[in-house]
Amino acid sequence: MSSRKNPVIDLSHSRYAKLQPAALSEVTLNDDFWQPRRVINRDKTIPAQYTQCATTGRIDNFRRASGKMQGDFQGIFFNDSDVYKWAEAASFSLATDPDSELDSLLDSVIQEIADAQQPDGYLNSYFMFEREKDRYSNLKDMHELYCAGHLVQAAVAHHRATGKTNFLSIACKLCDHFYNVFGPGKRAGTCGHEELEMALVELYRDTQNENYLALAELMMDARGKRPGIFQNSAYHQDHLPFTEQTDLVGHAVRHLYYCCGGADVALEKDSAGYVNALEALWKSLTKRRSYITGGAGSRYEGESFGKDYELPNDRAYTETCAAIASVMWNFRMLHLTGEARFADVMENTLYNAVLPGISLDGVQYFYENPLADRGEHRRQEWFGCACCPPNVARLLASLPGYFYSVAQDSVYIHLYATSSARLTVGNGTEFRLSQSANYPWDGVITLTIEQDTEVAITLRSRIPGWAGSAKIAVNGGEAETVPAGYAALTRVWKAGDTVQISLPMEVQILEGHPQILGNRGRAAIRRGALIYCVEAVDNSGVDTWDIALTSDTRLSPVLEPNLLNGIVVLKGEGALLDSSGWEGRLYRAYTPSGETTPYTLTAVPYYSWANREAGAMQVWLPMA
Repeated sequence: MSSRKNPVIDLSHSRYAKLQPAALSEVTLNDDFWQPRRVINRDKTIPAQYTQCATTGRIDNFRRASGKMQGDFQGIFFNDSDVYKWAEAASFSLATDPDSELDSLLDSVIQEIADAQQPDGYLNSYFMFEREKDRYSNLKDMHELYCAGHLVQAAVAHHRATGKTNFLSIACKLCDHFYNVFGPGKRAGTCGHEELEMALVELYRDTQNENYLALAELMMDARGKRPGIFQNSAYHQDHLPFTEQTDLVGHAVRHLYYCCGGADVALEKDSAGYVNALEALWKSLTKRRSYITGGAGSRYEGESFGKDYELPNDRAYTETCAAIASVMWNFRMLHLTGEARFADVMENTLYNAVLPGISLDGVQYFYENPLADRGEHRRQEWFGCACCPPNVARLLASLPGYFYSVAQDSVYIHLYATSSARLTVGNGTEFRLSQSANYPWDGVITLTIEQDTEVAITLRSRIPGWAGSAKIAVNGGEAETVPAGYAALTRVWKAGDTVQISLPMEVQILEGHPQILGNRGRAAIRRGALIYCVEAVDNSGVDTWDIALTSDTRLSPVLEPNLLNGIVVLKGEGALLDSSGWEGRLYRAYTPSGETTPYTLTAVPYYSWANREAGAMQVWLPMA
């Protein structure tokens, strides 16, 4: 175990790593924006999800596998993974907010898992008894190794959070079994749904057992051979070897998890082929195949990526799990390279594609996240295929670990929120600082050095790409304009020193690439880190899909402290399209654009939509 307690990922032994992420225990969030989500995650989300796992038979499946209960397996064959993701969320929560009751509950679930493990290490509650003969018979479809990957990630998180080894020993026994079955010179195999690759690297980091890293690399490289392990299916990323892939294809979550595994292997090994592929795939995502929100995966068919610029709004699939996978991948790329562009995508996706996946009360969820809707799409308390709810929980519970990183004698600040950090840099020197911010509503962030002794160090604060530039002033001195990227401030810091960062927060009207056919003649609204939408409840008496922007539209921020947990809405003069003359017909002879009516519109952050009464919504508005 790393001497740095409970990091989100532990890169302390990585050969390629440029940055080392902060441990959860080193960061405290006290922010008005994020703190409610931590409270929700502890007080509502995690207990509610445990109840769902218990009442839907997911935990009973382990009792059945251990012989404690009789009856049939309950639910979908990969239901074990939901329990593991819940356990990971609970572990991350314990890392930042110790709680004896949750600790005891988690240990009881871990014991049920342990009791279901077989003598040879095998563990999957579906493939028991009458299905034992079918183990590993259909790796393409049956998610055996995918479930195991989530077990391993949960076990590593639990070890780092608590120091206990009861869960970690289960993971090690299971992965020792995998090494005996799929290791060098053994059976060629990997999972149709990637997940185990990155989990194995994390287990290697925690144990320094080289077998786990070797197996991760074997499974990364199992795809794309001739003949293919999955019939060279692009849906399963088996069309090309990883090092030759240039486009994100097939099932969105699978390919993004595959990229996470590739980044993790690259962090541990000097692999130029992996790094080049990761760069090409990242460009495919960010330049051609992702939404303005950071959402990924445009097709309901196969939960998959579409072609370049295939980004429909009302039919956007944009699974919440895919957004989470993108955050995880960009976090790894950030630590591989130290480049701010990955933190920019991470932040945009976190605020605008992950957060919509959970309701403001923390107990309802979106699976899909369309960018236009007629009011039918509403969050649910759970799903038969419930991958997204515990995935959101584990990401939000690990959130403090995404804010800061260290590298040599530098401290990187990736995200902004009122928080404090106690970081270890260089040769073990402690560096303490705090942030004061009302981000994302306000662009003024104050960093204060909190430690008693002087330390020579470089502070590298991210100036987001959406800002273009920012003004930075040290100790109240003259502000200097710096460009987007990581602004480096090198000096001997002492207690009470301050850095004030002022990010421009003007409302931006954005257009999309002309080949995104559904957005031609339309525009979207951004203010700071947030993408906005118009929702019927704020624009009563009109059809929300008729609301338009004009070249004269100027939107102003208005703080609404009592609305949707406190938000900044945007108000300004737009227009209403004239939709008269269409009664009883679907097409007519082309005529120039009709008249418009001035209209004062209200826009709210996209993450907050569908938390009130049902109604139409759209992100991309026509330009009148």
